[in-house]
Amino acid sequence: MDKELASLAQKIQLAAELCQRLRKENQNLRQELAAAQQKVKLMGARLDEAKTRVETLIDSLPAQ
Repeated sequence: MDKELASLAQKIQLAAELCQRLRKENQNLRQELAAAQQKVKLMGARLDEAKTRVETLIDSLPAQ
């Protein structure tokens, strides 16, 4: 009985440690996702600016 309880306690400890590691990993992944989303937003804005500049340049070309 004592061996079973010790084994169960060890399994519970391992599960708790795994849960803690996964929680930390999840937090890190959420931070990475937020950073990536911000980068995508910034790149989208830069792309819009570049499109506007190209359109302006095209519009300024002499008509043929």
